[in-house]
Amino acid sequence: MALSVAPAESMASLNSDLSYDILRRLDGPTLASAACACAAFCSISKEEKLWENVCSSTWPSTSREDVKSLISCIGGFRKFYADCFPLIVSKDVAEYQWNDHLEYPEEWTEAEYYGDVDEFESVAPSDFVSIVDIRYKDKTICSKVLWGIPNVNELNGWFYNCPFSIDLLTYAARDDDNEGEVFLSVSDGLPPILSMEKERKDGKLWMELRDGLRLSWIVVNKKVKQTANLASWSSLGGQRHWPTDKDFVTRFGSVLSAKGILPCQVVECILIMKFRVVHTEGEGVQTTLKLTELSMQLKDMEGAHVNGRNSLLILKKALSCHRSKNHSEALESCHLYSKAQTELKEEKMRNESRLDRLCILSGIAASLTFWYYLFVSLEMLLLL
Repeated sequence: MALSVAPAESMASLNSDLSYDILRRLDGPTLASAACACAAFCSISKEEKLWENVCSSTWPSTSREDVKSLISCIGGFRKFYADCFPLIVSKDVAEYQWNDHLEYPEEWTEAEYYGDVDEFESVAPSDFVSIVDIRYKDKTICSKVLWGIPNVNELNGWFYNCPFSIDLLTYAARDDDNEGEVFLSVSDGLPPILSMEKERKDGKLWMELRDGLRLSWIVVNKKVKQTANLASWSSLGGQRHWPTDKDFVTRFGSVLSAKGILPCQVVECILIMKFRVVHTEGEGVQTTLKLTELSMQLKDMEGAHVNGRNSLLILKKALSCHRSKNHSEALESCHLYSKAQTELKEEKMRNESRLDRLCILSGIAASLTFWYYLFVSLEMLLLL
């Protein structure tokens, strides 16, 4: 019986199809590693569709048509993943020292105000896009996209001199097709709580929430076609039962370089996620939390808010800073910043304590001197 032999071209085509089918099932890091395995995988891994699928599974907000168009304009999905999967690691924290001699303008220069600057040196709030995704135990619970920085009149200078802050839930809804409130319940993996009194004692809900939440906050500068993920992915900490008994605050973020912009040379990008308990177990209702805040702000080493102008400059600088695929390095960078911040506060308290003691001793010395001269004067009067 004669055996038919498939042409070499058909076998090559079959192998290519099989390879593509294998690679499209991989996540981003595995796909990047597979591209180094052989020439065939390397060639196939350059397909944009593969990286579009990877980005869509990692950041569901990139599935939106307007976001797809944006990513295509700034270099494609492969570049987008390479820029946004690694997290920011600041090398400036270890070298931190306050620079009291640094001076920077408090207001825009005439050239900046009238736009007489190079287009890649100017920074406008409308240049930035925020792409945000929240996961809880590997399930996406929220995806938001914010175009520009809202409520900013670029012809008015108030934004540039006021504390920088973005409250995503307040402003993203008008640009978001999936408008609606965000809830977490027992069906999403939350542990049930019978009462807030019990939760205060064991903190089970808080620990599950803090350890299970993941945040990605990608910032895109459309003008310079650069992107970066400003979140730490995992929680950096938080506070339970604040400001009310039913509120849980989790904190994410990163440490950004401010060299040449602020005296402290490094600042913290703080991303706040706040949930509120709206239902506890009982009467046929599951334990349910509602997302009430998702915001970004920048603070310097002393805890002071960074103004709008300097924040834009820092954000632009952050899009070209050092990053690492090892997410633990990003967390370590944030912990080093917190340690340096604590040491700065302690040093400041020690200096203030020394100054207080000096003032007290000076007051005592002045009082004793006054009474001494008064006593001497009285003695001289009595002798006369």
